[in-house]
Amino acid sequence: MASTSTGRKTLTRVIAELEGKILDASWRKETRLPSERELAASLGASRTTVREAIQRLVARGLLETRRGSGLHVSSHPPARLCAPWLQLIAENPPMRADTLEFRLVFECAASRFAAERATQAELADMDTILLKMVQAVRGEDVQAEALADAEFHTALAGASHNLTMGHFHASVIAELREHITSNTFDAAHIDADAKRLSLMRLDQHRAIYEAIRAHAPQAAIDAMYAHIDFVGKQFASA
Repeated sequence: MASTSTGRKTLTRVIAELEGKILDASWRKETRLPSERELAASLGASRTTVREAIQRLVARGLLETRRGSGLHVSSHPPARLCAPWLQLIAENPPMRADTLEFRLVFECAASRFAAERATQAELADMDTILLKMVQAVRGEDVQAEALADAEFHTALAGASHNLTMGHFHASVIAELREHITSNTFDAAHIDADAKRLSLMRLDQHRAIYEAIRAHAPQAAIDAMYAHIDFVGKQFASA
C-alpha cells in the first residue's frame, strides 16, 4: 500500500513538473521534447512513471505525438491546466467522490436531454467513439481508452442541446476531462481486475449510447447513474 501511494505521489509530481514546463513556455510547440530517458533522469523518476505521465498529458490534450517528429506541446492545448485538480484527487480520495457526485447530477441530466434531442449525426459520432473504445479495450491501450472515454462524455453533453449546460460544460471541461482520464488510468493499476473493469466500463458506455439512440430518457439516466456509481466503487474496492 505504501509503495502504491508513493508511486502515485511521484506520478503526480512528474505530471505537475511537466505541466509547469508547458505553462512557463520552457517547451514550445515547435520544439521536440526530450526523450523518456532524458526526462526520467532530469525528473528523478523511472521511465515507466515518465511514460505514464506523458500518456496522461497526451490524453488531456496538452502534448501530442507527431509522426516522424516525436513528442511536442499540443498545437491546440486546453485553455486551462489542471495540475492542482489532479493533485487534489490523487492526495485526497474524497475529492474523487465529490466529483463523482457532481457528475451524477450533471451527466445524468445531459443523458436525459441527449436521449430526447440527439440528432442522427450526433448518434453516429457517439457510435464512432464507441468503436474507438472497443479497439482500445481489446488492445489494452489505456491512453486510447481514456481519450475515447472523455470524448464520449463530451459528445454526450453536446447532444443535450441545452445552451446553458453546453456553456457550463465548456467552462469545466478541463476538470471533467482530467477526472475521466485519471479514473481510467488509475483503474488500469488495479492489476487483478484491470481487464475485467475495462470491459465492464465499455458495456456501460454501450448501455448509455443504446438508451440515447432508443430515445429513452429514463433508461439513459439509469445507465449513466450505473456507470458513474461503478466508477466510484471500483476504487472503493481496490
